[in-house]
Amino acid sequence: MINGRLRNDYRFPFRISPSGQAEQSPYAAHVGQMVRQVLLTSPGERVDLPEFGCGLRRLLFAPNVTGAPVPKSLSGVAAGDAMNASAQILVQQSLDRWLAGQIQVKQVIVAAGDSAPAGEIDIEVRYVLLETQDMQSTKVRLI
Repeated sequence: MINGRLRNDYRFPFRISPSGQAEQSPYAAHVGQMVRQVLLTSPGERVDLPEFGCGLRRLLFAPNVTGAPVPKSLSGVAAGDAMNASAQILVQQSLDRWLAGQIQVKQVIVAAGDSAPAGEIDIEVRYVLLETQDMQSTKVRLI
């Protein structure tokens, strides 16, 4: 909030409105757009900021996403469970790094393998907006 008013930010992806001005979006929607941007960008994709992103797309080819049977690993944890844990860690670390001043991640839910359509990963991030203390949620589906 700025002086008691809800703030607006530039819309992502950036667009020009019919009036010739940069389109705006409400703060909560803007932060949701930033979360999606972090999750859907692969490191190395941005020339000026090569470390930016999460790298989730590489998990699409993990064994449990293809629908093939997953053997138990040596630790007794199925490879699919390891992939879900890896995705949760990637998301948590990336959002903590790139959006630490905007959000506090409360929960990352990953649905892949048996709990999602074959070849897809569904991710839901639940977070608190630091500026307003509102609880928000953003969902992303990788195909």
